[in-house]
Amino acid sequence: MIQIGLERLLAGDWPLLAGKRLGLLSNQASTDRHLRHGRLLLQEKFGAQLTCLFSPQHGFFCEKQDNMVESAHQTDMQTGLPLYSLYGESRRPSQEMFDELDVLLIDIVDVGTRVYTFLYTMAYCLEAAARYGKKVIVLDRPNPVGGLEVEGNILRPECSSFVGLYPLPMRHGLTFGELALYINSEFALGADLEIIPMQGWQRHMLFRDTGFPWVFPSPNMPTPETAMVYPGQVIWEGTNISEGRGTTLPFELVGAPFWRCEDILERLTATPLPGCSLRPLIFEPTSGKWAQTACAGFQLHVTDTAVFKPYRTSLALLQAVLQLYPEEFCYKQPPYEYEFERLPIDLILGDGEVRWLLEDGVSVLKLEESWQAGLENFKQLRRSYLLYQMSEQHG
Repeated sequence: MIQIGLERLLAGDWPLLAGKRLGLLSNQASTDRHLRHGRLLLQEKFGAQLTCLFSPQHGFFCEKQDNMVESAHQTDMQTGLPLYSLYGESRRPSQEMFDELDVLLIDIVDVGTRVYTFLYTMAYCLEAAARYGKKVIVLDRPNPVGGLEVEGNILRPECSSFVGLYPLPMRHGLTFGELALYINSEFALGADLEIIPMQGWQRHMLFRDTGFPWVFPSPNMPTPETAMVYPGQVIWEGTNISEGRGTTLPFELVGAPFWRCEDILERLTATPLPGCSLRPLIFEPTSGKWAQTACAGFQLHVTDTAVFKPYRTSLALLQAVLQLYPEEFCYKQPPYEYEFERLPIDLILGDGEVRWLLEDGVSVLKLEESWQAGLENFKQLRRSYLLYQMSEQHG
């Protein structure tokens, strides 16, 4: 049985927190194994030491559906504490907010993909902590898509944005605590940082292996299976193709009214897509792209998580659609996550060249070959920050 960082903090004696004012960055998914929320448990343990709360994108209760839908500051009804939105008028905590705390606790459910803004909210908090002389403690949690596999190209600096501030691959294989250590050190953020690691978690574990309850960390992340396909399926956010928002299977469904599934599947035979079956269907989103319009498309069924490559699968699908539907397909135009000039697809892919090469017909397998040196370098760099042991075969 694993014990997450929150549970270890609650169960232990922490002299370093004696008399310290505590803030907590979390959202509704930040519960213990019994679905009790961390802010309530921390208030029970530390009383008036817990002085303020912070929430990332989508609002504390994950009630805001889409990007650039802001949340206001408010008072949390259950604790009576001020709840500061870090996805509102600003995405960076102010000095006034940090004046209320000595130590910021971060307890966030992450999904293991570079394109997820919670990571960059944490980064902004680390920067602010260094600036204002505060301590940060990350209460670690599982990476729901495991801690072994890495996949994709390394983000280039010119594609830096709030969906990718650092040169990470699309699937990074790090826990939130490991990410904090990595970016704080490699990018010289300079925060006084400590991690309370999990006990019992192993790198090969996917979320269903942990025995822990899943609470959705964002409105379109309803299950761990969604998280498994997300490192690839997130790319559709930068296009006019429905990524399944407005259905009960966001990111597991993908399609558009002009797709012809048989033609797409024929194109895909050139690229091995292990561990996954693309099942043709028709779906009709109730909101978002193509709302109330029948879309032909696929449900992604992951049949073998050990060999499934989410990024390869979605890039191959994107290339097939680019080739088959040059008139109907288009890229989403800005703005996207507060970027008003650059194409959203480039910010998501993290490298404008990936888009150009896909358009030119370069195979996804050739693209993957060109990424290997960058991935190997990343894997070497990350070894210094791993809190949980690698198995021998994965080095």
